[in-house]
Amino acid sequence: MTAQDSGKVALITGASRGIGYGIAKALVARGDRVCITGRGEDALREAVERLGADRAIAVAGKAHDAAHREVAVERAMEAFGRVDFLINNAGTNPVFGPIADLDLDVVRKVFETNVVSALGFAQLTWKAWQKDNGGAIVNIASISGVSASPLIAAYGMSKAAMVNLTLQLAHEFAPVVRVNAIAPAVVKTKFARALYEGREEEAAAAYPLGRLGVPEDIGGAAAFLTSSHSDWITGQTLVVDGGMFLNAGVG
Repeated sequence: MTAQDSGKVALITGASRGIGYGIAKALVARGDRVCITGRGEDALREAVERLGADRAIAVAGKAHDAAHREVAVERAMEAFGRVDFLINNAGTNPVFGPIADLDLDVVRKVFETNVVSALGFAQLTWKAWQKDNGGAIVNIASISGVSASPLIAAYGMSKAAMVNLTLQLAHEFAPVVRVNAIAPAVVKTKFARALYEGREEEAAAAYPLGRLGVPEDIGGAAAFLTSSHSDWITGQTLVVDGGMFLNAGVG
């Protein structure tokens, strides 16, 4: 294979923009082909144009829709003949407020989109290609899943479930498929802008590295976890947080 054509294929959910697109960009840059999903057809079309129509296809739909998941995997297999890597990035966080007031129907929706859909995609890519051919899965969790997350508890609980889902999949899919997670802190995306918009300098001051994350930071981490450089790593959650957890120390 040439450096421009790795022969590998990735299915990346929630990848029309933000972290998902940053991951798609990183994988395409190293020679992979990608199938990206998302809710908006226009945004997906623009993402494919930027990534290159010879390298990317898109399937519009909602991650929590089982029929969409099946179509996405089928389209990837039809277009490329394989799905080496699954990146479970699709997620939602529709509620902000104290846990005592959480609408339980909203909690169910968050888990359906953030956790159940990830398991569903993993089951499908396992059966379609990975079980017999190997590969890797990367679940996008969050630092809110490995610490308390005031006012976004439903999201934090779902991301904690993603961390445990990573452990379960890593154990059962070994030795042929490696499964790891990435737990980002705040990354500058439309999804997270309520956490920093209008106060970015103040928000960034909490990070020892002096800035918020950008999608390319997570793209690099995902590229590593789907590369031969991480062949002896599975069941791990890589915290990518600009050093934020260092501030939890004493002194």
